[in-house]
This record gives sequence, C-alpha cells and structure tokens, in this order.
Amino acid sequence: MTRRRTRILGIVAAGALALTACAGQGSTDDESPAPGTDAATDAATDDETDATGDETGAGGGVITVAETNQFNSFNPSETNANMDINSKVVGMTRSDFIYLDNDLNIVPDESFGTYELVSEDPLQVKYTVNESSVWSDGNAIDKGDMLLAWAVQSGHFNGAPNEEGAPDPSFFAYAGSTEGLGLTGMPEFEDERTMTLTYEEPYVDWEISYSLAMPPAHVVAERAGMTEEEMVTLLESATPGEANEQLTALAEVWNTDFTVEAMPSGEDENLLLSSGPMIVSEFVPEQSITLVKNENYGGELAAQVDEITVRFIGDAAAAISALRNGEVDVIAPQPSTDTIQQLEGLDGVTVLQGDQLSYDHVDLRMDAGAFEDENVRRAFLKTIPRQQIVDTLVKPVNPEAQVLNSQIYVISETGLYEEAVAENGSDEYAEVDIEGARELLAGATPTVRILYNNENPNRVDAFAMIQASAQEAGFVVEDGGMGTGWGGELANPDYDASIFGWISSGVGSAGVPQLFSSAGGGNYNGYNNPEVDALATELMTELDADAAEAIKRQIDTHLFADAYGLPLFQSSGLIAHSDDISGIEYMPNQTGVWWNFWEWTVNS
Repeated sequence: MTRRRTRILGIVAAGALALTACAGQGSTDDESPAPGTDAATDAATDDETDATGDETGAGGGVITVAETNQFNSFNPSETNANMDINSKVVGMTRSDFIYLDNDLNIVPDESFGTYELVSEDPLQVKYTVNESSVWSDGNAIDKGDMLLAWAVQSGHFNGAPNEEGAPDPSFFAYAGSTEGLGLTGMPEFEDERTMTLTYEEPYVDWEISYSLAMPPAHVVAERAGMTEEEMVTLLESATPGEANEQLTALAEVWNTDFTVEAMPSGEDENLLLSSGPMIVSEFVPEQSITLVKNENYGGELAAQVDEITVRFIGDAAAAISALRNGEVDVIAPQPSTDTIQQLEGLDGVTVLQGDQLSYDHVDLRMDAGAFEDENVRRAFLKTIPRQQIVDTLVKPVNPEAQVLNSQIYVISETGLYEEAVAENGSDEYAEVDIEGARELLAGATPTVRILYNNENPNRVDAFAMIQASAQEAGFVVEDGGMGTGWGGELANPDYDASIFGWISSGVGSAGVPQLFSSAGGGNYNGYNNPEVDALATELMTELDADAAEAIKRQIDTHLFADAYGLPLFQSSGLIAHSDDISGIEYMPNQTGVWWNFWEWTVNS
C-alpha cells in the first residue's frame, strides 16, 4: 500500500529538513519524476538478472559508500546534530511506521507496526508497535519509547514564548516542527504497545507527524538516573510550562549524550542500540563508520549484504579516485562539469543524475549584530551576485539553471513557483545594485562575518563572489568558513550571515514552521515575525490545498519584505556506483541513495 501526498516543503517527522555539505536543502518538485531516474538499476532479488544482464548476488558481501559530511551523532533529530550524514547512518539503525520511496510515496512498514486513522472529527490516530519490534539489546519498543517520542515532537512541556519568541522553559532541542503534535493532548494507551493521539484541530500532515525513529527511551532514562518506568511516570505527571529538574535532566541526555567523538565503549555502548536492520560495529572519527546486520531485527526490511561501510570523503576528486580504484562502491559527489566528465570516462560505473529537493541560500542573523538593522540587511542582499553564482557554479552542470527567487518553492514546481515569484517582492534583488546598497548604508561600513563549509568548493567560490561584491558597497566581509563541525555553529551567535543548504523529504508542510516560525527547530538566524508565526500555524491546519498555497505565498512575501536572506539556486544531484552493485536508485530527497539500502546486493 502506498499513498501520495502533496509535494511541498516539508519533513518526515524524525528526519526534518537537514543540513547538507554538497548541495542545498529545501523545497520539492511537483508531480514530475526526477530526471535521470530511468537510468537507475531496478532493485535486485536473489538469483534474478538485472537490466544489464548481470547476475545479482544472492545475499551477503560488503558495500562501501563515500559521503561528504562526517558523522557525529546518533540523534539527528536534535537541533545541533541535524546533518544529512547523521540521518543517513542512523536511518539504517531505526525502524519506523513509514518510509518514503524514490517517487516520494509514503510506504507503511507494517513489519514494524501499524497506524490507523480512527476518527476524522476529532482527528484521532492509533499507533501499534509489533511484538517482534525490539531494540538490539532485546528491550521492547513500547510505551516508554512511544511516550518520549511524542514528548519530544510535540513540545508539550515547553513554556510560552518569551520576548525572543523562544519557549521558556524549553526542554528537548528538537530540530523539526512541533506545530503538528503540539495539537495533541497526552496520549492514551490501550496497552504497552498501542497508543492513540487526539488532535484539537484537523492537521493536514497527520500521516507523517509522528515518528519512532528516535533514541531508545530506556537508554535515555538510564543515563538520566531513572528507570524507564520512572520516566513514564514523570512524562505522565509533569506540568507543561513549568521548570522541572527531572525533565531537564532527561532532556539534557536526549540533547547531548548521543553526540560522539569516538566509538562508544564501556558505559556508552548503549548509544549504539538499534531498532533497524543494521547496527554500528566500528566508528573511526573523520574516516569511516561501519554497520553490520542487527541480529535482533524482527522486520521485513533486512539488509541483503552483511556489512555497509561509510567513508567520509569530502573532496570530489578523492571520491572519484576511490571509486576508480575499487576502494568504494557508491559515491555522491558535488556535480560539476569536471566531475561528470571523469565519471563518464570510467568503465564499469553507472552515473545517475537528477534534480534535488534542495536549495542553497544566504541567511542573515536578525537577532544580533549589523543585520539587526533592516537597511543594512537590504543593502547586503542587493550586493549578492546571484546570477554570477549560478553562471559559475550551476550552469556548467545544468545549462537550464536559473536564479531561485522563492524561499518556499523551487523552480521545478513550475506553476506554484511562478505564482509565488510574481507577488513575493523578490524582484527588488533581481540584479546586483551596488549604488542602491551604498545609499542604504549612508556611509556606514558594517563588518559582517559569513559562516560556511570551507571544505566545499562551491561554497568557497560563492563566498568569494559575495565578499568581493559586498566590499564594493562598503561592507567589511570576514571569512567565517569552517570545516568539520560547521553545521553545529549555525545555532551559535558568532557570525552574521551563513551560506548553506536545506534538503527535504519531499512530503508535508511542516518544513515551513520548522524554518520560519520564531520557535522553529531550524530557525538559526533569529527570525521573528508574529504574522509569519500565525500564518505558519494556520498552514498546518488548513485542509484546502489552494488555501494552503495562498498562505505559503504570504509567508514567502513576508520573508522578502523582512530581508530574511536570499535563495541562490536549486541543486542538482549526482550518484555514481560500481556495476558490481545492484539496487542503487536515484532519490531526490535528503535520504539520497540510502532510501532502499536493504535492497542493495553485490553481484556474483
């Protein structure tokens, strides 16, 4: 059974929109499939023959994949760990009620558990976890896990917003949006594995609002100094909006303990627990992470191979070299003319290309520093050479590439995108306007520090172009580029602007409040507009598709009027894999090739 939902900026609850080093992240396409997917190999099964006539493997073997970013957390749902690489690795170790296929269909995994729409008025959804679903230490996935996951994703215990728009007190640092599950009351349990959520209002994304792809509750409880039963009692009795030492201790573990700098051992081995098909067996910081089969996995998505190793290779040339030399089997380097030419020249390699559900952008910090002043923000945005950036970085790969002029839609959402651009005010920044910037600065020479990933050549080049242009208007632009750990700095106040990307799952609307609400988990730049907060809340309960699009267009207009930042371009995707591997298919969202890792096989 599959279900298709409107493809708009959004998330699957646990995945959220994630940071990526290669391309950006953000909106989605409309109903057309991603270009290049017809070149993908069909998923292989035992003793069958793939499209090329090669025999596929009957199970077993090792596959090595190169990824750009470096793994650092077993909890990608936490704000500072919301990196694509963390989600990809942890995705192999967490089971859930659904996954997305590469046509962006919602596919229930009934071998893990089931969910059922019990009532539409009021909206009620029942979740049941199968008895065969357990953690790798044998502990049941049950009420403790279900209740803690709900507490995190609902923001139930957070207090009212303070002057900055942030909840006070705030407990779990959830990277996603709490708009959806925030509409639900305390869950009702029929038994230890069956839970019903009741919504106060209709909620358009109910099918993807709740996820159990979270850290194990019994581990979080133990590390916080309590039993799982004591944790359940705490969550059922704590008063929302009030300070609570025990709840703070529980949240502190959830927020921080799963970030790692080395392979967990001793008392930290419980950080490795898995509910999915694979479990981490080795982690070498800055080099690689290896996963093997989880012997206690009880679902139907068991991996065909024995072992998957992820090597962290940030340089595209090094990744291509590793593929050529047989050191890795799959790579997803940043697309460039040189990269594509090198890959097409390799024998025994299949190249897959397509649009990504992602975009690169420049965001300005609005809660401190030079950009608290709207005129300074507008002046800086007038200097960003977006056409030059697209011509230099994107057109060599995609000759049809254009400057992106919406924070909500990408260009491939043709009609929706064009309607938004016609009214959102982006035309103020259609061309570089150095004189207009100087007039707004009125002789001032603000110093601004730009954060970006300096191990990504495209981001380095984009920074250099922005720096050169802004300095013509009088800005003093400091290089805040960082390598490993750059994403964790987005939540810190030590920069004025950032260049990075968002990539989405391709379903749902929750990405809008996640990024643009004042209390959104992805709101790193201190944006706070009460009208946008109200619109984002309204969006999540609006069931009429046309009305929902109108709300999003209003939000898009506010973002340009407030000089929030500027989108740069929609990103292109690139995958290359050895023909010794079958089952690799192009996926445009944040999951990338990993969406069907359980189907990968090594050809005999």
